[in-house]
Amino acid sequence: MLPSTTSRVENNTSKQANYEIQKKTMQSIVYYSEHPNEIDQRLSELDHEWDIERTLEANAATISLVGISLGVLVNKRWLALPFAVSGFLLQHAIQGWCPPVVIFRNRGIRTSAEIDHERYALKALRGDFENLDKVGEGSHKERAKKALDIVKK
Repeated sequence: MLPSTTSRVENNTSKQANYEIQKKTMQSIVYYSEHPNEIDQRLSELDHEWDIERTLEANAATISLVGISLGVLVNKRWLALPFAVSGFLLQHAIQGWCPPVVIFRNRGIRTSAEIDHERYALKALRGDFENLDKVGEGSHKERAKKALDIVKK
């Protein structure tokens, strides 16, 4: 069976790396709870933070392009590099793990879900979800729209 999309990277990351990432996230949330005037800036930073998927894609594309270029210009043996990178990407897509994941996770690169955890905690601190009690009013469609509007802030 294939692992869950939302937790496959965390499940294939060492406990220590996951702990460090969670600790850093908690420290950030504590800091911004003490400095609420800086939450907007942090939310902007989170919008630009590269998650593990984007990091892997950029890394794989760069290495593949280098391998293809060297294969064409220097020696065909270099074409093994993009072949290997493609295998790693497939492995990551299926399992949520490949050798570069270990390196990037140990460097603190987070999943989009981990970034969202911080984002929504900060939005809660900022008071974005104060109108949640009003979601229960109206038709199913109106309630769904209200819920989406609240979390889009």
